[in-house]
Amino acid sequence: MASITSANAVITIQVTGVFTTPFQLQGFSADNIYDSPEQELVQTAMGVDGRLSGGFVFNPLDQSFSIQADSDTNTFFETWAARMNTQKDVYVAEGTTRLISVNRAYVMRRGFLVNAHQMPAAGRILQPRRYTIRWERVTATPIG
Repeated sequence: MASITSANAVITIQVTGVFTTPFQLQGFSADNIYDSPEQELVQTAMGVDGRLSGGFVFNPLDQSFSIQADSDTNTFFETWAARMNTQKDVYVAEGTTRLISVNRAYVMRRGFLVNAHQMPAAGRILQPRRYTIRWERVTATPIG
């Protein structure tokens, strides 16, 4: 394919103990489906002699979704957050992001819902809501 569109992205998330089947996220905001910051892979320390040393470190990866105010996906995140509030416990997610245009899939492991807009901001129209899942690990693979 010559296109790098994200319009054909398919994202599914399953939350053990809350939903019995994977849920496909839909109704993304017009300008942003999700974003995630770069991930620190190495920590470094400079010795007094000027020699730089480094070592591999594990770090989680945050994935923030931007969802239109009228999307059913808000109910998915509201239900997940409500269950945590009711049970005073966390529920672990697993997920997959498929980016068809670049033939890549990203498998997300052991995720926690760490941030959620509890209601949409209201201006002339209701604004998109953001939800952040912190993943233990994200692994890229070709779609095939």
